[in-house]
Amino acid sequence: MPTARVLRSALVVCSLTAALLAVPVTAHAQIPVLCSESALVAAVNAANAAGGETLALAPFCTYSLTTAHGSASDGPVGLPPITTSITMAGLGTVIARDPSAPAFRVLEVQGDGNVPGANGQLTLAAITIRGGNAPAPYPGGGITDRGGAVTLVSSSVTGNSAVAGGGIYVDNGSVSLTASSVTGNSATSAGGGIYRNSGLVSLLVSDVSRNAPNNCAPAGSIPGCAG
Repeated sequence: MPTARVLRSALVVCSLTAALLAVPVTAHAQIPVLCSESALVAAVNAANAAGGETLALAPFCTYSLTTAHGSASDGPVGLPPITTSITMAGLGTVIARDPSAPAFRVLEVQGDGNVPGANGQLTLAAITIRGGNAPAPYPGGGITDRGGAVTLVSSSVTGNSAVAGGGIYVDNGSVSLTASSVTGNSATSAGGGIYRNSGLVSLLVSDVSRNAPNNCAPAGSIPGCAG
């Protein structure tokens, strides 16, 4: 029986990942992104300007961010804030703040509810977000969702830190994790893994564990996540 459940979960994950990586005829063509910080920053800027794109990140590449390339009312951001519909598809791909870089979060997604005129919708497929460090008093070390939509499939958020929401911070947005993990993140106050200030968070076949001082906050705010 356990073997059957594992097989069913694997089939679900494979199907979802394949669906994300497949490009419908009506969708934007995939834009390949060379394995460099400058190439990724330029690709995000171009995708925002174009009203959305699907970015094919280099397999097994670590995009090391040495400086913040965006700013927001809640602190500096490693990549330009996501304000349109952008998919980043990778394979063993990492987007990480360089350990010697100044403090900043890795990603921020902005929606109209928080940032007028923005329509940020970010999908990450087979990508790891690592090493973000939002400077005090700002939340969201790995990913901050400010009124937008974030979808993670077969992806991970690890080794990030902030005052709250060391891994992910959600304010008036929606976050969906499928076959993904939020582990090894930390917060100085609460929600080492995920902090839900407002909005919706859904977990499907995903692991939120081994975060400090707790996994999710406020307690009971995220179904399926143990504090």
